Amino acid sequence: MTDTRISRRFAEVASQGRPAFVTFVMAGDPDPAASLDILKALPKAGADVIEIGMPFSDPMADGPAVQAAGLRALHAGQTLAKTIDLVRAFRAGDTTTPIVLMGYYNPIYVYGPERFLADAKTAGVDGLIIVDLPPEADDELCLPALAGGLNFIRLATPTTDDHRLPTVLANTSGFVYYVSITGITGAAKPDANRVAAAVGRIKRHTDLPVAVGFGVRDAETAREIGRNADGVVVGSAIVQAVAASLVDGKASARTVPAVAALVEDIARGVRAARAAE
Repeated sequence: MTDTRISRRFAEVASQGRPAFVTFVMAGDPDPAASLDILKALPKAGADVIEIGMPFSDPMADGPAVQAAGLRALHAGQTLAKTIDLVRAFRAGDTTTPIVLMGYYNPIYVYGPERFLADAKTAGVDGLIIVDLPPEADDELCLPALAGGLNFIRLATPTTDDHRLPTVLANTSGFVYYVSITGITGAAKPDANRVAAAVGRIKRHTDLPVAVGFGVRDAETAREIGRNADGVVVGSAIVQAVAASLVDGKASARTVPAVAALVEDIARGVRAARAAE
C-alpha cells in the first residue's frame, strides 16, 4: 500500500523542497457545525494533512488544551459515528487533503473494529493514529486497517531506542509520527537539535516520512523543526485558538477566522523551513 493520499501529499511537498504541515483539530469542537467549518478552512490556510481527534473521556496522552477540546466536543454530543460523518461531509468538498483519525482504541472497540474500518474508509479517511495500541496488538486493528487500505501511523518517542524501533516501524505506513518530547501534548517546546538527531536515527530504519509533533506552537518553532523533519504537526496551539475564540463556551464569529489566521502564520514558518538552504 504505497499509493495513498498521504503518500502522495508527502511526495508532493518533498518535490517542493519543504516539509508537510500537519494540523490537528478535535472532531465536534466546539460544536458539529463549527467543527466542519474549521475543517474546511484548514487546507485554504495552508494545512497539507489534517489529523482529526476522536473525542474520548480518558485521553491519557493529551495535555490540558486537547483534553478540554475533547470534553467540549463530548458535551456538544460528538460521537465516533458523528466523527465519521464529519469526514464524509468534509469529503463532499475536498477529495485531495489527507485525513487521519487520531485517538484511543476504546471508542473503536465499542463501535466495532470491522464496522469502524469499513465506515471510515467509505467516508474518506486515509489513516489512523491509535496512541494506546502497541505493535504487540497489531492483529487487533493495525493489520486489518492495512488490509482495508488505510495507513496505520505509529508514534515513536525519545525513549524508543534502536532495539525497539524496528518493532514500532514494522507495520507502520503513511508516515512516522515522532513525539518530540516526553510527556503529554503541548507540554514543552522541543529542542530542535535533539529532534534533528532523532529524525536522522529513525530514517536509518525506514524510508517513510517522519513528521514531528508535540510542543510545536508557533511559526518560528515550526521553521526550526521543519529544517530536518518531513512534516511538522501542530495541535494544541490550534485547539487553544478555538478555545480563546469562544463566547460563553460557544462558537463565535471569530472562531474560524482565529484558527485560519494561526494556521496561515504557522504555515509560513513551515514553508520557510528550508528557504535558506
